[in-house]
Amino acid sequence: MNIVSWFDSFRRRLAVVALLGGFLGLESATAADLHVQRLFGPEIPTGKYKHPASFDELKNGDLYLVYYGGGGEYADHTAVYGSRCKKGSTRWSRPVKIAEHPVGSLGNGVVWQAPDGLVWLYYVMRHGETWSTSRIMAKVSRDGAKTWSDAFPVTFEEGTMVRSRPIALMNGNYLLPIYHETGHNTEFSAPTTSSLFLHYDPRKRSWTESNRVRSRLGNLQPAVVQLTDQHLVAYCRRGGDYEPRKDGYIVRTESVDGGKTWSDGQDTEFPNPNAAVDFYKLRNGHLILVYNDSMNDRTPLTAAISTDGGRTFPHRKNIASGPGDFGYPTVVQTQDGRIHVLFTSDERTVVRHAWFEESLVTSPGGFGSSAR
Repeated sequence: MNIVSWFDSFRRRLAVVALLGGFLGLESATAADLHVQRLFGPEIPTGKYKHPASFDELKNGDLYLVYYGGGGEYADHTAVYGSRCKKGSTRWSRPVKIAEHPVGSLGNGVVWQAPDGLVWLYYVMRHGETWSTSRIMAKVSRDGAKTWSDAFPVTFEEGTMVRSRPIALMNGNYLLPIYHETGHNTEFSAPTTSSLFLHYDPRKRSWTESNRVRSRLGNLQPAVVQLTDQHLVAYCRRGGDYEPRKDGYIVRTESVDGGKTWSDGQDTEFPNPNAAVDFYKLRNGHLILVYNDSMNDRTPLTAAISTDGGRTFPHRKNIASGPGDFGYPTVVQTQDGRIHVLFTSDERTVVRHAWFEESLVTSPGGFGSSAR
């Protein structure tokens, strides 16, 4: 083969690689840097609806995720399903049912492994037609999410819900972000919808409750980080409806007494289309906020990193963009330092998993991607 023929053959192979990158939802120039994997869609027989998804890295290095599935958001007999990706693999097990109720519908599964090794599964049980009738339930696993205890209630107040993982505080207690949804409507939450936090003392096995965070449009689904022993910050989804607007922003609240009391919620610089966000503290102390960088659409899904304790977020890159919806992110940093983001797409019927290095957000150029 002469040099001209070899070059033409090489160019054709590059074109095929680029085409495959497009089918996978990745830009070919960055396919080695930003990985986006489609995990589960309508073909998995847990119901068409698969949303929202939550996950954590277990102590043995496995990733374990949960979501609630069924015929739709307000369908009857929805249940929570779990799946595992063993350490060193990219293959996820077939989802299996890990929580259900014979006469009720479930929602918003959240999984988290505590420092003592106990794996907690929190989820919502909806007693009526809207989320404003819900309470929070939980199960625990003592064998790394292989088997689960019976369910037990965490809250008894109507309208209490969970979406974000807890964190372990510096004093040894756990802090579970929850919210109280009001309005009894499927298409909006009332301005009285508020975020709050449950403190759990693993030594006394007791729960205490913070005050409620109030804000202009209402707020819900807080995601929290601890900056110092006493200083904590949470970012929350704004309340309201889904109509186009020009004043919908992520809501910020903070505590200066270890999470016991919280400030009123204030609008931030970050737009919010009435969609969930996640906020996470990396091991080097940097903070990552993953959100939809739009006032009215769940696209793009953007990662923003702060290296100054949350005062500024100058580093921002899109994880997924383009037509469609990419929502409800959950962020985990694994033992190898990689950042993982779980999110849903295709009108809440597909679970996707992205992973990347922090430098891909903080370095000039970074990455861009279009998940499909």
